[in-house]
Amino acid sequence: MDRRHFLQHSGALLAAASAASSARAGTAFAAPAPLAPIRATPDRLIDISVCTRPFRPQGPRIEAEQRYGKTLVHNYGHGGSGWSLSWGSARMAIAMALTTREKYLAVIGCGAIGLTSARVAQRAGLRVRIYCKERPPEVRSSLASGVWSPDSRICSSEHATPAFAERWEAMARASFKTYQSLLGLPGDPVSWHDGYVLSDVPFGEPLPATEDNGEPDYPDLESRLRDIRPLSVALSADEHPFRVPHVRRYTQMVFNIASYSRLLMEDFFREGGEIEQREFVHPRQLAGLRERTIVHATGYGARALFGDDSLVPVRGQTARLVPQPEVDYGLSWRGHNLFVVPRRDGILVQAQGPHDWNNEDVQVDRPLSEDAVARLAAAFAPRS
Repeated sequence: MDRRHFLQHSGALLAAASAASSARAGTAFAAPAPLAPIRATPDRLIDISVCTRPFRPQGPRIEAEQRYGKTLVHNYGHGGSGWSLSWGSARMAIAMALTTREKYLAVIGCGAIGLTSARVAQRAGLRVRIYCKERPPEVRSSLASGVWSPDSRICSSEHATPAFAERWEAMARASFKTYQSLLGLPGDPVSWHDGYVLSDVPFGEPLPATEDNGEPDYPDLESRLRDIRPLSVALSADEHPFRVPHVRRYTQMVFNIASYSRLLMEDFFREGGEIEQREFVHPRQLAGLRERTIVHATGYGARALFGDDSLVPVRGQTARLVPQPEVDYGLSWRGHNLFVVPRRDGILVQAQGPHDWNNEDVQVDRPLSEDAVARLAAAFAPRS
């Protein structure tokens, strides 16, 4: 199990804990309205999905090369940060593509990175055709948890050089800026929600050690975005309904992936974009494309297509409970393998398996999700 548990998906929840406490000392916080309980029972599970995150120890590969008479710009390997960094990484990739001065661009892949690369290229005045085997909602990106987590498995600590940190920050800030322009649109493709981190022990105390599965340490990059990350706030027992002794409230950006993907697709077609269904099994096939400049954004598919053995699959399973419009808050329970996201298409419940690291198995493990739902129900049990 990842040593950071689910807090790596929840943003700067604990990193800013001491700062939040200091801020709260001089600020009056209004008492929140009573929380609507989540109806957490296995019979309300309407979907369970599994995907693989494309972790690359060196971080995302965003670089250009000449191959088969084409300029090929790679843009893949974002770990658990694909949606979060998509606009910023797309800007970097398209800047490289524009140096060719070609007016037509091919994009390989129709997931989070491929779609945003196509949209950035269109905004730069290019005519874009996407080549892909699958499109939303069949792509792996459609199975993500859908939260703003720009540093989730973005690279290993040993590769987090100052230059990488600056590049990452530029991608994160550019993406964040774009997402703020999508707030309030029909279907709520992007929205802000409060959430609650639960803990059985004080937040300053470490959790019990877990089994080492070979997963590397990840760098702490969150502090570089402190000015755009709302602080978490410690709550007293009468300010929350949970049965645990320690609770902090945080605020996090959420992507409603179904409506957001549809928005991207509609905008892409409206500006003249085309999609051609095609599967690539060898790089030589790129030579047959009519476009001379290509952005490659196949995510984990790059391992097979380009032989990039540095990519490590990280299995991720999510489940959705029947939507409850009155539930608009997230949840994370430290040490209990539980992470919840309020989405319009259902209350997303994520749990990690003991062998998710370096595991490309996408078979559904229903007991894993049913156990997570049982833990979720326990969070609302009466206090003893």
